[in-house]
Amino acid sequence: MKNKSKVTPVFYISLAIAIVFILWGTVAPGNVETVLGFINGFISNSFGWVYMLAMTGFVLFALFLVLSPYGKIRLGKQNEKPQYKYFTWFSFLFTAGMGVGLVFYGVTEPLTHYHNPPSLEGAATGAGREALQYTLFHWGFHPWAVYAVVGLSLAYFNFRHKAPLLMSSSLVPLIGDRRANGWMGKSVDVLAVFGTIFGIATSLGLGATQITAGLSYSFDFIENNLFSQTIVILLITVGFVLSASTGLNVGIRYLSMGNVVIAISLMIFVFIFGSTVTMFETFLTNAGNYIQNLPSMTLGMNSFEGDRGFLNDWTLFYWAWWIGWSAFVGSFIARVSRGRTIREFILGVTGVPVLFSALWFAVFGVAGIESDNLIGGGLYNLIAEEGNEVALFAFLENYPAAPLVMGIAILLIASFFVTSADSGTFVLGMLTTGGSLNPSLRVKLIWGAILSSTALVLLFSGGLSAIEMAMLIAAFPFTLVVILLGVSLFKALRNEFKIIELERRQLIYEPGYREETEEELEERIEAFRASLPDQVAPDIEEADEEAVEAEDETDEEKKEDK
Repeated sequence: MKNKSKVTPVFYISLAIAIVFILWGTVAPGNVETVLGFINGFISNSFGWVYMLAMTGFVLFALFLVLSPYGKIRLGKQNEKPQYKYFTWFSFLFTAGMGVGLVFYGVTEPLTHYHNPPSLEGAATGAGREALQYTLFHWGFHPWAVYAVVGLSLAYFNFRHKAPLLMSSSLVPLIGDRRANGWMGKSVDVLAVFGTIFGIATSLGLGATQITAGLSYSFDFIENNLFSQTIVILLITVGFVLSASTGLNVGIRYLSMGNVVIAISLMIFVFIFGSTVTMFETFLTNAGNYIQNLPSMTLGMNSFEGDRGFLNDWTLFYWAWWIGWSAFVGSFIARVSRGRTIREFILGVTGVPVLFSALWFAVFGVAGIESDNLIGGGLYNLIAEEGNEVALFAFLENYPAAPLVMGIAILLIASFFVTSADSGTFVLGMLTTGGSLNPSLRVKLIWGAILSSTALVLLFSGGLSAIEMAMLIAAFPFTLVVILLGVSLFKALRNEFKIIELERRQLIYEPGYREETEEELEERIEAFRASLPDQVAPDIEEADEEAVEAEDETDEEKKEDK
């Protein structure tokens, strides 16, 4: 068996490229922001349609898989049970996918769109409807569809066919083993690592600014400066190092479940003490508006109006961010989804998070807009002056037991970032050790130190936003990778389903049919196996043992319930 602690060339290549960008962002943050800003603007203005069509394609492909017969195929052996229970699984999805983003933007984005809607006057009649509609659009089916395509491709080839959990391995049916193991496959894996490094490092930096902003806003003796932000990053680092040392099934698992419980409790608190009826009615109305206007929002490029400000600054920014972020989120979702059917996987990954996002923005969006209106636009002005980081805390200040609730919010944000960083080091460990499902603690700690150092260096140099653009630019070629992953997955599913159907017909038809089709079945099986990756996941036996242990635990729990 391959040593799961051994790093591959992808580790060194990715690290070298990352160091070049970090040094550039440290020495000349203004220059890197100018250069990358120009490239990013050129991509948005000239190739924004690529993002729009690609994201639309991912949503349609996910819908096709749910409705198609392929949905019955299981990510593992056909009689295998899911490795994690629903609540644990959904907690993983929520934490890795965008949980911290919902907390960060829950008040800020609807309020910003309310004052700057895409087609109406700011704060005018209908601005609230448009603000919440586009907020849900940016956090709805589209991001989760791209996560589903990446995650499903990885999980299918890994758990069902024992291939390494790598982007390159999932492309083998399309590009062949030789290319997947050569420069082409290495380039794909390096691109995935590159996006993950800067995505998590940027999130760590932004998380530190939000936590220190909350502490500074809540306590006069704490200042929001580089020193306090450094302390926060170091504390988060200590937190995710401790979590990483306990492994996936302890640290990340229980932190994720705790995050969901606290987030739901915070939402219920705001729901009860806010305009409860209005929030519920807004949830229903916004869901209807979102579904009704989904086609026009999905394909709208403002070609007749000519004003691309909102499109470039929000929609295309989000599409690029979600695609760049999908390497990390998709890999992590794949890792925790063993035993699910394809239909169950798609519905779980796209349905439940979107429903929760709709509820979240209905509650915090309505409450934020109402608070802003009560003080004559004061909350929006505060955001404009002091940044998005203070929005949640300025908003919660008006609620009962404000100090306690704001303290809980700070704890929730910190816990989310600890879990995200831990998940990130776990994924980076997988991607740089040949697809190991349980990378060693040593590798995870190395990546943890690299991520924390990157966030600190960029915070001190002021190059955080510039490096964020590097990830957005990397998302453009990665869009092609995700498309190829979808094509490769479809090709493999189509071939395997033909084998499954032929085997089924042999069982139900007369014996003579079996004899007639036996040779055809053997040829199909041989051709299908030849199209799969030759390499085997480094620790697939260990993963099989985990799956068996999970099934035993589930059976014991059912017996206890009875």
